Amino acid sequence: MIYRYDGTYDGLLSVVFESYRLKVPATDIIAEHQFKQGLFESPIQVETNTEQAKRVRVGLEKKCGKQATTLIYRCFLSEQPRVENLIYHFVRTAMREPENVLHNYRDDTVLQLHQVNKQIGREVHRMHAFVRFQETKDGMLVALINPDFNVLPLSGQHFVARYPALEWLIYDTKRHYGWYYNKHKSKFITLDEKQHRHLADDLLTNEENDYQQLWQSYFKATNIPERRNMKLHLQHVPKRYWSFLVEKW
Repeated sequence: MIYRYDGTYDGLLSVVFESYRLKVPATDIIAEHQFKQGLFESPIQVETNTEQAKRVRVGLEKKCGKQATTLIYRCFLSEQPRVENLIYHFVRTAMREPENVLHNYRDDTVLQLHQVNKQIGREVHRMHAFVRFQETKDGMLVALINPDFNVLPLSGQHFVARYPALEWLIYDTKRHYGWYYNKHKSKFITLDEKQHRHLADDLLTNEENDYQQLWQSYFKATNIPERRNMKLHLQHVPKRYWSFLVEKW
């Protein structure tokens, strides 16, 4: 049976709950924005139910611990094709087996989830390193990002701890939402206008433009062409991030 849901994490856990309630295992789970109706397909549409989603989380934590729910949430944020099915089968296996399956790498589903989790971890680490804030005329620091995975929910608290006395916004231009912090509390926001790779110059302070030029000059001056190792450089700073790095403009 194919289950269709709204694309949210709680929506996916609601599908897990519903499959148990109906006693109809899922052969496929597809988000609404990705679903294409087939000639002989009649999917079950599952509405998001936060209480049912909570029951799934609590049940999994009792069986496998907090690490298990953290794992599936991080993997959900990867947005990998068919990751919903991996998570679904992991939960089914975890609830069925008498032992904790969290580190049973002989199970292909468990192994794949941990591999995805490693990819997520690398992307979060790169966000910590590659975020570049720019100061706007209203005194707010703004950084635009475009990560491969939806890692903003896993990265925001790092910047809250690092810049607790500043007002800032980190905005994901691919997914069109951001994490805003006002010196006291943080929240997710969306903007009416879609942001691209750079903020318009007229939004920035004169000092910000000067700092950017200074940083670019410093980066150029410290670069030694004879010692350039582009292969190694790309391993540490993949090219897909360059358009968001001031020193690469």
